Amino acid sequence: MKKWLIPVLVIGVLVVGIYKWAVGFNNQAVVLQEDAKTTWSNVESAYQRRNDLIGNLVKTVKGAADFEKSTLTEVINARAKATSVNINAGDLTPENMAQFQKAQSGLTGALSKLLVSVERYPDLKANKNFLELQSQLEGTENRINVARDRFNEGVNVYNKHIRVFPNSFLAGIFNFNAMNRYKSNPGSENAPNVEFDFN
Repeated sequence: MKKWLIPVLVIGVLVVGIYKWAVGFNNQAVVLQEDAKTTWSNVESAYQRRNDLIGNLVKTVKGAADFEKSTLTEVINARAKATSVNINAGDLTPENMAQFQKAQSGLTGALSKLLVSVERYPDLKANKNFLELQSQLEGTENRINVARDRFNEGVNVYNKHIRVFPNSFLAGIFNFNAMNRYKSNPGSENAPNVEFDFN
């Protein structure tokens, strides 16, 4: 066997090995990134379900003629703002996610105020449609939490794949960037201050 043939074979095997590794890395990164983007779509879907339910809830509450109009207006405006903030799954920057979260938090606050206000309206509290919508909203809040957790899990798997060495080398070449996780609102780690007024 000729001496020059051995280095050529070794180089050929190395090239094929590197090519297979690069293709495998790229394909796995694409799959994981798309899975994470899909889980973000599921987060948005859960929030959309909540927005749809809130629209029906507002219609039901409007039927109570003496219900506080300012509270309803606040919920309607917060809902409009929350539905106007959309994020493309390919552009999940910290700024975009913070804007989305801020709009959703505004709606959550307005909705909480509405549900507390309802306590003063016994006829509304006994309304079958209202009770059903309230129950569906509670279930939807749980779905939202599950969807956010699954999104963070998907992002975690993707980020680990592109950040471990030697994959991190290829991630830079193929332009795979780390994705941002969904974060809680600032101050969420503190227990809420609850005051009861029995007067």
